Amino acid sequence: MKEQSNTLIFIDFEFSMPDGRGSSGFFPEIIEVGLVCVKDRKLMNQYSSYVRPRVFKRLSRRCRSFLNISQENVDSGITLAALVKHLSSINDDGQNTVITWGNMDMKVLKQNCEKARLSFPFTGDFVDLSMEYKRFFGDRNQTGLWKAVQEYGKDGIGNHHKALDDAMTTYHIHQLVEKDKRYLNKAEPTTIGDRIDLAKLQNLLVQ
Repeated sequence: MKEQSNTLIFIDFEFSMPDGRGSSGFFPEIIEVGLVCVKDRKLMNQYSSYVRPRVFKRLSRRCRSFLNISQENVDSGITLAALVKHLSSINDDGQNTVITWGNMDMKVLKQNCEKARLSFPFTGDFVDLSMEYKRFFGDRNQTGLWKAVQEYGKDGIGNHHKALDDAMTTYHIHQLVEKDKRYLNKAEPTTIGDRIDLAKLQNLLVQ
């Protein structure tokens, strides 16, 4: 990923999920948002909120258990329309890059907007950091968010599957990857002496 001078928006959403096969026509709805805004490598602000599901209003037992989110949490959250309005307010006329771990966050946001007949709030660039990570390290398979940060010898921020904590963890992985890229770009080429043990070569020549 090339160096960015515009605003970076790290986003993570948590989605509703069905029990078993789920209700007829079920689709995932955003029930929690966490985002971190960074400009010129400085953390500018962060935002977190629960979001009320618009269609399938009752959370499944599986969803409550897996995400540790209660029905009361989402009932007290903002509406999808309010979420989209907030995201539009930080869009900065498209002079930003939205960064997520995986491609599901933007897919579900687009689907939720379409079903609610709301305008998609972002017009900037989009980066799937999990794919950047995969290409950078030459991994064959896509790596999970918290496994990726652990491969750096670090710990994730807070609790996994907590939207703001996952957004912050994505931000930290981005920092680590960009630091490695800058190091590789600045690294001086090795000399022949670095690549060959000259003492061993000399001994071979005199034998």
